[in-house]
Amino acid sequence: MSETAPGDLREAMNRVRLEVGKAVVGQDGAVTGLLIALLGRGHVLLEGVPGVAKTLLVRTFSRAVGLDTARIQFTPDLMPGDVTGSLVYDARAGEFEFRSGPVFTNVLLADEINRTPPKTQAALLEAMEERQVSADGVSRPLPDPFLVAATQNPVEHEGTYTLPEAQLDRFLLKLVIDLPARDDEIAVLRRHADGFRPGSLESAGVSAVVTAAEIRAAQQAAAAVAVSDDVLGYVVDLARATRQSPSVQLGASPRAATALLAAAKAWAWLGGYPAITPDHVQTMLVPAWRHRLQLRPDAEIEGVSADTILSSVLQQTRVPI
Repeated sequence: MSETAPGDLREAMNRVRLEVGKAVVGQDGAVTGLLIALLGRGHVLLEGVPGVAKTLLVRTFSRAVGLDTARIQFTPDLMPGDVTGSLVYDARAGEFEFRSGPVFTNVLLADEINRTPPKTQAALLEAMEERQVSADGVSRPLPDPFLVAATQNPVEHEGTYTLPEAQLDRFLLKLVIDLPARDDEIAVLRRHADGFRPGSLESAGVSAVVTAAEIRAAQQAAAAVAVSDDVLGYVVDLARATRQSPSVQLGASPRAATALLAAAKAWAWLGGYPAITPDHVQTMLVPAWRHRLQLRPDAEIEGVSADTILSSVLQQTRVPI
């Protein structure tokens, strides 16, 4: 590998953001979050009200990174086998055979994941953590790379189920998709007025700008970003501070700390840094931990949010120089 290859690889991954921008307006932060999750070998939970292009964002991202994608529309009657696959009896062969479900893909769009009961949500746990599906005593590996991008409506919306803590903990990042700014919304309408069709990404000219091999190489490069003992101590101090917050019932776990480390490494690598700085940790703290804190009931009643608590933790925790 030539000396310029790492820089070329980073440039290729950063081109993904420009490519997604051909179809999605005003969601640069969410696109970057998806890219960081892919580099960190994690998964993403996208939360927002209906109609803010969550599904379009994931579909466009999948095309830009050149990966196979599958979509599951989560509904109350969806069964676990509809996600992972199931054993089907083959009358000709006289035996059962496994028919793969839609989870056997590179990018799985789990649309409105919180509209299905926890039993079906749990079907994704092994896939997200172990990157395999077990059935009839056989473990079947999933394709590599593998990314679950799940969308959900805010929990106060009718017909939604709260995701269990174990399920939430499998997501590297939780990204909140807000309504667009006025200028961005005008740009969206202009594109539709000019003939853009969300169901046809070809009309926006979106194409693959990286290969699966380049993504795997970028994942290895991001994982190799250096981290000092001082920064590791900073991550641990932040986690311990969440556990001591009077508004928090369950703070950041060691798994949360490793997730923050992976996200900070990916963010540092994208920016061309050879090592993580406290700034990288601070940038990734809220999206990496906002879904992992369990607040006390009285704090929720008072309107305290995980984002507010994490911002306070950042201000009160000593930063290593």
